[in-house]
Amino acid sequence: MERKRIAIVGVGLIGGSLAIRLHEKKISSRLIGVDVNEQHLEKALELELVDEVLPMNEAIANADVVVLAIPVDKLVLLLPSIMDKIDRQIVIDLGSTKAQLINSIKDHPKRGRYVATHPMWGTEYSGPQAAVRGAYENKAVIICNPQDSDKDALEWTKAMYKKIGMHLLEMEGNAHDLHAAYVSHISHITSFALANTVLEKEKEEQAIFEMASAGFESTVRLAKSNPAMWVPIFMQNKENVLDVLTEHIAQLTKFKESIEKGDGRLLQQLIEEANQIRRIIR
Repeated sequence: MERKRIAIVGVGLIGGSLAIRLHEKKISSRLIGVDVNEQHLEKALELELVDEVLPMNEAIANADVVVLAIPVDKLVLLLPSIMDKIDRQIVIDLGSTKAQLINSIKDHPKRGRYVATHPMWGTEYSGPQAAVRGAYENKAVIICNPQDSDKDALEWTKAMYKKIGMHLLEMEGNAHDLHAAYVSHISHITSFALANTVLEKEKEEQAIFEMASAGFESTVRLAKSNPAMWVPIFMQNKENVLDVLTEHIAQLTKFKESIEKGDGRLLQQLIEEANQIRRIIR
């Protein structure tokens, strides 16, 4: 595929990890970093995640592709103005919610230059120092409303994701947000709530540290995630998140009631039903 000059807006975990892959796979001829955080820019240069850093307008003017890897509340505000500034550049976002973002430029005359994507990868850490080599490998990327993107922009974006090792799924933006609430967003809420529960009830930090099992650590790992990223996701996907949260609370209530009543048969049934997830996730 043709190598391009790529500007990455947001050189933290997600953008920085993508930058590594773009370097490794020789997809970029030059990587330009853009970030409001000066320390992030300095670190990205120090770690050689990007070749240079530029202000937004200069970066767009000097790029063939603009990748947006910033929190979704900032994305909704920034995307329309970026579309105003581009000529034939491809604009790709990596946000975790899609419907509101897509709607923000649905009538823009350059809408076709934009490709809405959500790579299903991340860790609980943040900042350019958290960037990971080998990120995105064997993970899914959702491409939303592909019919609204220009053919060349869509084909280049798909080729880029395939080359960094991802498998592609296509989905309408509203459907994406619904499914993301069930398979991603609820996991983070559950982890945040579990961490708060343990911190509220267990006052001995040493006991938490010494007794925490691998199961607890894996379940609560996501509670270390950056609120600057996750608060906007929950707010933008409010209806779907509330829907899945209501169902989750109902399921927790079933476990609570079975234990309260000493109903071991119901408790076993609930666990056996949960075991069916093995058919999907091994």
